[in-house]
Amino acid sequence: MKLGVNIDHIAVLKAARRIGEPDALQAVYVAAQNGADQITIHLRGDRRHIDDYDAARIVQNSPLPVNMECGFDCIGEVASLAPHRATLVPEKREEVTTEGGLDVEGGFNRIKEAVETLRGSAIKTSLFIEPSIKAVELSLKAGADCVEFHTGRFANIYAMLNSNLSRTPYSIKPLELSRTALAAELRGELKKLCESALYAQNEGLMVAAGHGLNYHNVRDIVEIEAVGELNIGQSIVSRSIWVGLAEAIREMRRLIG
Repeated sequence: MKLGVNIDHIAVLKAARRIGEPDALQAVYVAAQNGADQITIHLRGDRRHIDDYDAARIVQNSPLPVNMECGFDCIGEVASLAPHRATLVPEKREEVTTEGGLDVEGGFNRIKEAVETLRGSAIKTSLFIEPSIKAVELSLKAGADCVEFHTGRFANIYAMLNSNLSRTPYSIKPLELSRTALAAELRGELKKLCESALYAQNEGLMVAAGHGLNYHNVRDIVEIEAVGELNIGQSIVSRSIWVGLAEAIREMRRLIG
């Protein structure tokens, strides 16, 4: 299974002080030396972390393939940079992080147009979607090369079931359920991920997954054989505070095989 290391949170630290440190490009080299297969960055419309300067430097200098996440507003910039892959994601200015998958049905025409623009620049395209057969079918019709399943709901259920999150200020209100109910929800979410991934694989799409994955919950996703790639960022960068970025990547590499 391939590991894509998302380095957005390195850029978040730099943006907090605006003094040029830490350098996201240096994180690329550390990732390349310690088991990463891909670098993932998100060029947001509001440029809250990765900016145009860093995006260009990373695409030009990374020894690993670069997967650039973007919303509709940045298609032109991404096409001109020509990363190895572009992953189209939904984007809201007020969100803390990406909150879900694309509305592939409601935004189909816009998505198809974006895919055609990116493919016109010889960029492989991926759609960040919810785990459902319908979303996969529409992704195929839109011309995508890959799909990446949003694992955020799975990660939230897992955390509410297997940690003390419910006793903290970060408790997820809609998931304040009994342990029995949470266990059932988790099984259901994993079933959707398994079925959707297998369907996508059988239809010839490359299958990735990401969002909210960490050193505990990733074991369940690794067991889904149809998933060939994981994109993980926040938990790796958080772990690096204690053990360093190189070791944090190596630990994740060992977990996913």
